[in-house]
Amino acid sequence: MSTKEIYPIGELPPLGEVPSKMYAQVIRPERYGEPTQAFQLEQIQVPEIKGDEVLVAVMAAGVNYNNVWAALGYPVDVIGARNKKGEPEPFHIGGSDASGIVYKVGSEVKNVKVGDEVVVHCGIWDKNDPWVKAGKDPMFAPSQLIWGYETNWGSFAQFCKVQDHQCLPKPKHLSWEESAAYMLVGATAYRMLHHWEPNSVKKDDVVLIWGGAGGLGAMAIQIVKAAGGIPIAVVSSDDKIDFCMKLGASGVINRNKFTHWGAITSEINKPEVFGQWTKAAREFGKAIWEIAGKGKNPQIVFEHPGESTVPTSAFVCETGGMVVICAGTTGFNASIDLRYLWMRQKRFQGSHFANDVNCKGINDLVIDKKVDPVLARTFEFYETGACHQLMKDNKHPSGNMSILVGASQTGLGKK
Repeated sequence: MSTKEIYPIGELPPLGEVPSKMYAQVIRPERYGEPTQAFQLEQIQVPEIKGDEVLVAVMAAGVNYNNVWAALGYPVDVIGARNKKGEPEPFHIGGSDASGIVYKVGSEVKNVKVGDEVVVHCGIWDKNDPWVKAGKDPMFAPSQLIWGYETNWGSFAQFCKVQDHQCLPKPKHLSWEESAAYMLVGATAYRMLHHWEPNSVKKDDVVLIWGGAGGLGAMAIQIVKAAGGIPIAVVSSDDKIDFCMKLGASGVINRNKFTHWGAITSEINKPEVFGQWTKAAREFGKAIWEIAGKGKNPQIVFEHPGESTVPTSAFVCETGGMVVICAGTTGFNASIDLRYLWMRQKRFQGSHFANDVNCKGINDLVIDKKVDPVLARTFEFYETGACHQLMKDNKHPSGNMSILVGASQTGLGKK
């Protein structure tokens, strides 16, 4: 225990000394709404840890859309959901990406020690869950949750509480803010591209990547490139093309040069409607061929827009290939012409974050300098609400964003 009750933002206690209180960017139910109003700076008790848990002094925190949802209280009231499960805190400290220094370890922890510099992944589960104890993929376990969204004590605070297996070595060549930027999107992309055998990315595979200039897409381009594949990015404007090419994309398609987006309905069964839609989708397919070569369709389609793009993704995917999806940013009600799915034996695969093996896979690629975090902008701790507002308003930069916490030099008082 530290002799000081609380430390200013940007000032660390002596190694291993834990103060009783910490500053945190806190969401409460009565503030649900726009992120600029939902996040407020408060003094909170530093959480106690269990035997298999680790207390990390947060140096920097990554920014993801899940805590835009937490701020809005939609589509899930994260605080109310936890309260129903018996977790008593009437507040939410979000943040599902972190880099930091281990300050305290539980009695059962063996993989890290006080003083270790770590990055933290956001997959948690109950080690006593029968599914986990049986050695099965913990991402399918009933107890699996996303830390810092479905659980409390995330990285938007001076200290965060994590399970021991969440900690991985910080890449030595990266800054704190770079190290905090890549794990959630990187591990999600890694699992999508490498986990779903036999449809894992291989040398010379064409991979179509929606949202190539976003955080997920930026990771996917590099992961495909590292595997020797052919990443083709899809973007919404020409000014994002250069960004994707510099990351290693083999080519980039501006989706706004096509107009057939949106869900298909039963109208598709009318021959004239089917003909019109198919012709438009084939034009998009030709744009892929212009990059990859005639007849070379995507073995994997890396999906997350959902409703507006899934019909086309299923159409252009190669016979025996896979459309793998981790989100639905344009809507959750996707439609597929099943004739193409079963006759061409295509796979439509859901994917959600990552297990420890997946997380180590992306971390090793970063350590080996095969994947860059693509940090686009860094914010001070007091700007936590503002940077989430940028993300909600779709005004955030291409790539990933971080917030300085312990690594901040500006102190608490800056406005």
